[in-house]
Amino acid sequence: MLSTISPGTYWRTIRYLRGRQILGRLWRLIPHAMTSTHPPLPLRPSRGQFGDFIRRPGPIRRKHCFRFLNRPCSVIKAADWNNHEQSKLWLYQLHYFEWLRETAAPERVAEDTAWLDRWIADNPVGSGVAWDPYPISLRIVNWIIWFLTSGQGTRHHFDSLAMQARHLARSIEYHLCGNHLLANAMALVFAGTFFEGEEADNWRGHGLELLGDELNEQILADGGHFELSPMYHSLILEGLLDLLGLRCAYPDVLAEPIAAIGLAEIASRMAQWLADIRHPDGEIPYFNDAAIGIAPPPGDLLSYAAQREIVAQRSDRRLIALKPSGFAILSHPPFQIIFDCGRIGPDYLPGHAHADTLSFELSVGRDRLISNSGTSTYERGRERDWERSTSAHATVEIDGVSSAETWASFRVGRRPKVVPMEFGTDRSHDWVEASHDGFRHLPGRPIHRRRVTVTAQRICIYDRIEGSGVHDARGFLPIHPGVAVDRLAENTFQLTLPSNHTVEVAIKGPVETTTQTGRIAVAFGATVPRPSIEWRWHGTLPLSVEMRFATEARLVAGGAHAPRD
Repeated sequence: MLSTISPGTYWRTIRYLRGRQILGRLWRLIPHAMTSTHPPLPLRPSRGQFGDFIRRPGPIRRKHCFRFLNRPCSVIKAADWNNHEQSKLWLYQLHYFEWLRETAAPERVAEDTAWLDRWIADNPVGSGVAWDPYPISLRIVNWIIWFLTSGQGTRHHFDSLAMQARHLARSIEYHLCGNHLLANAMALVFAGTFFEGEEADNWRGHGLELLGDELNEQILADGGHFELSPMYHSLILEGLLDLLGLRCAYPDVLAEPIAAIGLAEIASRMAQWLADIRHPDGEIPYFNDAAIGIAPPPGDLLSYAAQREIVAQRSDRRLIALKPSGFAILSHPPFQIIFDCGRIGPDYLPGHAHADTLSFELSVGRDRLISNSGTSTYERGRERDWERSTSAHATVEIDGVSSAETWASFRVGRRPKVVPMEFGTDRSHDWVEASHDGFRHLPGRPIHRRRVTVTAQRICIYDRIEGSGVHDARGFLPIHPGVAVDRLAENTFQLTLPSNHTVEVAIKGPVETTTQTGRIAVAFGATVPRPSIEWRWHGTLPLSVEMRFATEARLVAGGAHAPRD
């Protein structure tokens, strides 16, 4: 609840904000008059083809009923575009018009046209969530791709599109930064290229400048997006590939500036990062805000990248250390472990961060074994608080507090400092180690250090909590749905995978273990039960705990580890 937030939490949150974020918030408080009386902007003739793009799986809509975030709702009257019974994120999904990319869209051009007409009639300029900068940005891109690939669109639609671009140009989200600024920039480039004239050229110039600056800051040297959410990374990669499609449609206008930004090289790095970090089942891991079904699957994105002449495939190295983004992937078939040993995100923009430092996810063959708890909602409340907490992740909590002070849906106060990962390899095994001080405010200033060692037959995860004083500690092993858990001995468990193979987990140390029924967000708006193993300890620091995962030798055969695209 808001009333429980201390002044210190507010200070620990706002002290990291940048000047332009504060100025951006002040700018948004100033009323800005909008007018719809502008001369029509001419369309720029295209010199090439946009090409194919990623189709969204349908049916997202059936007649007047839309389904987003696993929740259906009808849009029949004008007020339904701002239905207060739906979350803001659901309404954003509606106003993105991403559903124009639905698989069946080519056969539904007349229906799509009618929906554009309805949106224009029901959403006057500046009214409702439709005119928030982020949905405007995504809608501009989706409308233009539809215009270019369906060959449809009327002067009525184009005039509305120009009005949306004008509104966006005056409300760039400097107060938020991050992926929102990238979306704003891409939309300005799309609008400024689709239209001709001085105004359009200004949009395109502003968008390209902003895009170059933000890509330089936001895309790390290893290709990861600096907010460290595999889901947002995927969405941004799709946006860059769309821009490369726009370059194909307008090479005379965009070829040179896109090359100057280095867009293809940046998209290539992002594609390689995604190829490396995905699970053997082909999907993204659950670190920070991440859910399956929002962004296209990695395989679809890598195929789309290949259409844009960008080739990325999974590295065959046993140890991939993505130091700038703070992830390590250790692969000894049948094991693959993804270890989060980096920062929670940029200090001035931790809105999509979870308190998941030093958590990991583990697959055996193509089956997931250990999974963090994902993201089911952005709505402020108990569910959102829990999903961002340390106890929802495969890591360690001390004295009942999380390693990062997450609050109010998108806020973080105190956050851990992470010692950069160390790693090594030899003929038989690989290891990665890191530590963080997210519990330094507690008596005795505890430090959590975790070392992961992987061989073909065994994974060892060694936790050491250094410091002094008496504390409580809990370690969490959230098991993926579909895996059965049986206790073999006091601190030993057998995990049976859907493939009927088994993994033995032994926890060594002065701890007590229990099994719990937890939950996981398999998608936005959808949670399911799943088992969880938890160890507990009370005593005087330091503390050492070792978890060993061992599996059958016959699992190694057959190359089952490789993800399918």
